[in-house]
Amino acid sequence: MSTTSANDTAVTVGEDVPNVSVVREFEAAPDRVFRAFVDPDLFTKWVGPHEVSTNIDHWNAATGGAYRWVNLKDGEEIATFYGSFHEVRENERIVQTQTFEMIPDGVLLETIVFEALEGGRTRVTSTSLLESFEMRDGLVASGMEHGVREGYEKLDALLAP
Repeated sequence: MSTTSANDTAVTVGEDVPNVSVVREFEAAPDRVFRAFVDPDLFTKWVGPHEVSTNIDHWNAATGGAYRWVNLKDGEEIATFYGSFHEVRENERIVQTQTFEMIPDGVLLETIVFEALEGGRTRVTSTSLLESFEMRDGLVASGMEHGVREGYEKLDALLAP
């Protein structure tokens, strides 16, 4: 299922620092958007591209908590991610680590900021810092942008009134 949105997903790759920034606006208030990022039942409904489903192994979206989730395509495991929630500040910010299990030495640090906009809207800015430009380029080459864009389309549908 594909949905359309007036909101574009902007993906920027850092030139001087090995990071990736994703900015997207949503037609929902920060509390609803934030909840979709921290509630495991909601998270599994929108994260990743359309052809992928997600299962949660464990999930504690609180400061000091941890998570592990698996992406499946046609019932087969294709990717597993785990990490720690360093800081979870309700409706404002999430700081977490993330590791792609197939690359156990590749830890990224992600900060997600939820900004209230006029009209009950929200801007989400996610900045991921990686250990090297090589790792950053590998992340970008993996199809990350496609997955983020389609995931955010699914999130639009989930947040629709």
